[in-house]
Amino acid sequence: MIYISTDYVFDGQGTRPWEPDDKQDPMNVYGQTKYEGELAVTKYLDKYYIVRIAWVFGVNGKNFIKTMLNLGETKDQLTVVCDQVGSPTYTYDLAVLLVDMVETDKYGFYHATNEGLCSWYEFACEIFKQAGMNVTVVPVTTAEYTKAKAKRPYNSRMNKDKLDVNGFKRLPAWQDALTRYLKIIRSV
Repeated sequence: MIYISTDYVFDGQGTRPWEPDDKQDPMNVYGQTKYEGELAVTKYLDKYYIVRIAWVFGVNGKNFIKTMLNLGETKDQLTVVCDQVGSPTYTYDLAVLLVDMVETDKYGFYHATNEGLCSWYEFACEIFKQAGMNVTVVPVTTAEYTKAKAKRPYNSRMNKDKLDVNGFKRLPAWQDALTRYLKIIRSV
């Protein structure tokens, strides 16, 4: 079984990357439900891949990139949080990895996000740069940003060394994933 989980199973604090085997301490209801899913999988199965991802974007559904592009069409200045750090995950790249995983018996917990780190602010700046949109992005702290409905992690960094150890190819750099993604959504 493949169970897709999240960095929200951790408390979101600190600056070191989360290890796959770190103690879980969910930071909100979403994280708690994902953690309970992890517990159920490990209780009832011996052969599983629990893959934690973060900052997901893909062709279908809503995501941060689509939100930024839509806001950029009507606003010339946006405020974006600069003190939450992680790595985006492109669903296409993740799907390739998951197919590779199920063809092995290298079961266990894994972290899989695109390579490189950024803040939401840096992510937004790169989105507008690659999209060729003239939008000013103003960095704000989480404390200054009052629109968030749910508590979000400051630290979404995840150690992906276990992928290397088990012979899996890491996901490409998030900037490359963004370039490929923008080409696809613009052609739709």
